Amino acid sequence: MKGVDLQNVNVIGDRAYNATELRQHIVDRGGSYTIPPRMNFKDPWETDWWLFKERHLIECFFNKLKHFRHLSTRFDKLAASFLAFIQIGAIFLLIK
Repeated sequence: MKGVDLQNVNVIGDRAYNATELRQHIVDRGGSYTIPPRMNFKDPWETDWWLFKERHLIECFFNKLKHFRHLSTRFDKLAASFLAFIQIGAIFLLIK
C-alpha cells in the first residue's frame, strides 16, 4: 500500500486486516479505516457497522461478475478490453 494515495479515503476491511501497523499506516497517509477489531482484542475501537455491512454488497457484485465465463477465465490480453467486458457484465447485472 505504499504507492496508493490514501488521502481522504476510507479503507474497509474485515477482521483479518486489523494489524496495528496497517491501521497506523492508513492514518499516517491521511486516510481512515473501517476495520472491526477481533473478538479477543484487549483495546477495541469504534467501527461504523453500517458502512462495514455495505461492503457485503460489493463482495456480492464481484461474485456475480465471476459467473460470466469470459471474465472468470480472462481471455483478454489487453487491460482495456478486459475492462470493457467488466462494464458489459455490470450492465447485464443491472438490467437483470
